[in-house]
Amino acid sequence: MADRKRAANKERKKYAQPERDVLTIGIIEDDRLLNQALDMSLKNTGYATVCARTRKDALSLMGKGEALLLIDIGLPDGDGICLYQELQGKCRPKFQGGAQMQPSADCEIPAIFLTARDEERDMLAAFDIGADDYVVKPFSMKVLLKRIEAVLRRKSGENEERTVCAGELVLYPDRKRAFIKGEEISLTGKEYRLLEYLMENQGQVLTKENILEHVWGLDGQFVVDNTVSVTINRLRRKISPGGEEACCIKNVFGFGYRIDGR
Repeated sequence: MADRKRAANKERKKYAQPERDVLTIGIIEDDRLLNQALDMSLKNTGYATVCARTRKDALSLMGKGEALLLIDIGLPDGDGICLYQELQGKCRPKFQGGAQMQPSADCEIPAIFLTARDEERDMLAAFDIGADDYVVKPFSMKVLLKRIEAVLRRKSGENEERTVCAGELVLYPDRKRAFIKGEEISLTGKEYRLLEYLMENQGQVLTKENILEHVWGLDGQFVVDNTVSVTINRLRRKISPGGEEACCIKNVFGFGYRIDGR
C-alpha cells in the first residue's frame, strides 16, 4: 500500500508544473467587509496579501516589495494619494554623498486607487502621482482582478508602455501625461482628453460635434457654442509657447480641427 502511494506521488511530481513566484498585493481599505472580500478574492486567485485599514498600519506593514497596491483614497487617518507618495518614498534609495539617488524602475510600486467619489479632480490627482488605474465603488471583483492583471503585465515588461507622438509632442495614455520637448505639460482633464483625441486621429479633420461627443460626452449637450474653440486656444498656448503659428493643431475652416505630426 505504502509503495503504491509513493509511486503515485512520484508520478504526480513528474508531471507537475513548476510553481510560479507568488506576487504580493497590498490592500489598504478601511471598510472591513470590503477589505476581507478583497483579501479572499486575491488569495483565491493565487496572490499573497498584506492588509491594512489605516494609513498608520499601511506605513508599518507595506513598502516592502509588494507587486501592487490597492489604495482607498478616503482613509480614516489620512489621504490615500498622500499615503501612496509616502510608500513610494519608503521604497526609494535615500541619500548618498549629499545628493538624492535616482529611484530605479524596480522600486516604483504600481497602484490602483479605490474610491466612492467619481470626481475628475480625484482621478487627475491620482494619475499625477503615478497611479496605474482608478476604480469607483461599487465595482465588480472580476473586473478589478482583470485590471490588476493588466497593470502587472505592464509592470513586468510584457507590454511596453504605449505612447502617442506628434512631432515633439509625446503622450503616455496609460499615465494620462503629456510632454513637449521632454518637458511635462500641465493640462486639465478636458484639455488632456482633447489632445489625446486629436493625436490618436492625426491627419484627420475632427468636427466640433465629434470633439464634443468624444471629450464632453453627454455634457456636450449643455456647453456653450465656443467651448471647443476656447479649449483649443488654451491647449495651443500650452503646447506651443512660441506662438500659435508654430502649433501643430490646425483650424480647418468650415470643418473643424486637425493635428499634424510634423
